[in-house]
Amino acid sequence: MPEAYIYDHVRTPRGRGKKDGALHEVPAVRLAASTLEAIEDRNDLDTSLIDDVILGCVDPIGEAGGDIARAAVFTAGYRNSVPGMQINRFCASGLDAVNMGASQVMSGNHDLVISGGVESMSRIGLGASGGAWAVDPQVALPSYFMPQGVSADLIASKYGFSRDDVDAYAVESQKRAAHAWKKGYFKHSVVPVKDINGITLLDHDEHMRPDTDMQSLASLNASFELMGSMGGFDAVAVQAHPEVETVTHIHHAGNSSGIVDGASAVLIGNRKGGKAAGLKPRARIRAFANIGSDPALMLTGPVDVTEKLLKRAKMSVKDIDLFEINEAFASVVLRYRQAFDLDEDIVNVNGGAIAMGHPLGATGAMILGTVLDELERRDLNVALVTLCIGAGMGTATIIERV
Repeated sequence: MPEAYIYDHVRTPRGRGKKDGALHEVPAVRLAASTLEAIEDRNDLDTSLIDDVILGCVDPIGEAGGDIARAAVFTAGYRNSVPGMQINRFCASGLDAVNMGASQVMSGNHDLVISGGVESMSRIGLGASGGAWAVDPQVALPSYFMPQGVSADLIASKYGFSRDDVDAYAVESQKRAAHAWKKGYFKHSVVPVKDINGITLLDHDEHMRPDTDMQSLASLNASFELMGSMGGFDAVAVQAHPEVETVTHIHHAGNSSGIVDGASAVLIGNRKGGKAAGLKPRARIRAFANIGSDPALMLTGPVDVTEKLLKRAKMSVKDIDLFEINEAFASVVLRYRQAFDLDEDIVNVNGGAIAMGHPLGATGAMILGTVLDELERRDLNVALVTLCIGAGMGTATIIERV
């Protein structure tokens, strides 16, 4: 079976997902195209060599609909022979796009693929594409549907995390992200977004709040308490997990992932494709997996999929040098560290979505690139990337430097 190698990766900075955000005037297809253009320019790439472009997008409607990957191919000026496909596995869409591209390479069907994702959350609101999960009783009842924030609070209640625990984690995420930016750890992978005149609109992650401390977070009210109590979702949570007598609400905007705009792209290929393009591989995609998990806890999928993936790869947590888990909510990472007894110094070492934001369809590919850069910086070898997913799922990927 051919190996799937990572040759390059880029991402845009993350812009605040509001009307006053720096990327609000940039359509999603333009964000996606900017990463494709960067991959081409950085590698002097003949785009006719690309067999497919696969992009995650969680709300693919309006300007982001109609197969945004193919639209981005046109916008970036790639050869017409390059096809495109949009996929959606909620928050793991960007990582699943990478895994799907790697699958095509490993199968021998493709030599070079670009995978990644895009989300313009300031222009297309979270959940704008709808779906049966939240509104159709035939789906909602058996899946114990509740808002993700309530599930995050259920995780904290079940596994013993306090308000101070999640706030302290959020403060550390902000500190780590600020340190990484200050030290230039992202400078080779983040490509500025420019307007039609070539003027830079954004060249840094706009959502960060490096001055965040425990006192400022303590002033924030829990975001999901009202919908838990008045909306009846606390009762749903306790019905699903009767061992939890009461859901204690501790998550808020400061210890949850930020709503942002952004895009990402990863260049993947076999040896043949890399040689044809004159490229040197940086890492190989060693293994990947998906799983369905407890739909009420919803966000513990990373634990389940990591267990599945390590078993499949015949590895243990001791074989992993760095872990990168999406910071959807602080309790998600705290539970992951607890489940595997991980040292905090090898998990999300440069901060995460609490500090920098979570552009849904793009995040998976973004954090894969982040941890690859960090492996190289520290001269380490193996990393595991994983994300929790709405409706109770998990996706994970293991990469290894070559």
